[in-house]
Amino acid sequence: MSTPDEGAEATSGGRARGSRGSSRGAGAPRQPAAGGANAWLVTGEDASLLAEAVANLVNELVGTAERSLVLEDFSGEELDVAAVAGACQTPPFLADRRVVVLREAGRFTTDQLQPLLSYLEGPLPTTKLVVGGGGGTLPAKFVNAFKALPGTALVNTDVSGREAHTWVTERIARAPLTLAPEAASMVESHLGEDLSRLSALLSTLEAAYGTGATIGSEELEPYLGQPGSVPPWDLTDAIDKGETEEALTVLHRLMEAGARHPLVVLAILHRHFGSILRVQSPGITSEAEAAEALGIARGRSTFPARKALDAARRLGPRGSGDAITALADAELALKGKLDWGPEVVLEVLVARLCRLSRAARGAPQPARTNTARTNTAGTNRAGSGSGRPRR
Repeated sequence: MSTPDEGAEATSGGRARGSRGSSRGAGAPRQPAAGGANAWLVTGEDASLLAEAVANLVNELVGTAERSLVLEDFSGEELDVAAVAGACQTPPFLADRRVVVLREAGRFTTDQLQPLLSYLEGPLPTTKLVVGGGGGTLPAKFVNAFKALPGTALVNTDVSGREAHTWVTERIARAPLTLAPEAASMVESHLGEDLSRLSALLSTLEAAYGTGATIGSEELEPYLGQPGSVPPWDLTDAIDKGETEEALTVLHRLMEAGARHPLVVLAILHRHFGSILRVQSPGITSEAEAAEALGIARGRSTFPARKALDAARRLGPRGSGDAITALADAELALKGKLDWGPEVVLEVLVARLCRLSRAARGAPQPARTNTARTNTAGTNRAGSGSGRPRR
């Protein structure tokens, strides 16, 4: 078990950083933090994850001490940050420490937050300061100045797409109950990008089944709720594989849970196939050449270029051109050429694009059904006629 004096701050994302470093991964330190650092700045875009991280960090710092004697929590619209700095400079009374918390620091300007920076130039060893983001965008000048001070730590609660699997796996592993492998996989797939729902889901499962229970997929399913949003590349990946059913499922999650406007979804698809078209040239034969054609800066990952080049080789010039035509048809339909609902227009578009991908892969076409949307996807063009699809 590491201690603060070892200069480590472990977050629930499983990363450790020095007390002046940046700690990534959502959540709060797992080990007691009262010793290594004097102040923490908790940042992140998801308000729920940020609030949870602040709460967990404060609990770690307070420990078993009497909360009313140790903790001073500041929030509110009319707050003067100078009062927070003043509390930090006050020695503890009937306790061995003071924990001072400032919430929603994004409401303040750099000048308004200056009293905190001034205090941290000579902090009291008995005071632990927690500054929570939110309420607006934290001034970059303040964040940089905070990180540059000795005895400070940054806790970033954002979880990237690459970190999501590890983050979810570690959170589930630390839960007071056990999720069977198929249930854990179901949770990750169902929540998608809505990671802030995981803690509430685990708490609900513990209340329903008890601490230490083992949860299978059947026990889990009634408590999952609506599917969460998913990253845009889940849609383009499904289309590239020609998996119509999967692509349509992802499409609805983007529009419903992700609240993405139909034109935003169209822009995602246009950017994807536009990249494919840009590398659709006999003169582009390598990943590096594709990256240059796409304007990817040197030193950055060329993975998107490789994906675009692979897709361009599969589709060929004709398939790439047909995809752009399908996108143009859908854009006209969304802008009123057809009197179809936006959902139907995008379903037809996704089905057409999947059909092109299957044809490029030489895969067999799925059997036609009598459903309206399948008939529409297989026989109509979203911009080549008028009226509604056949029902």
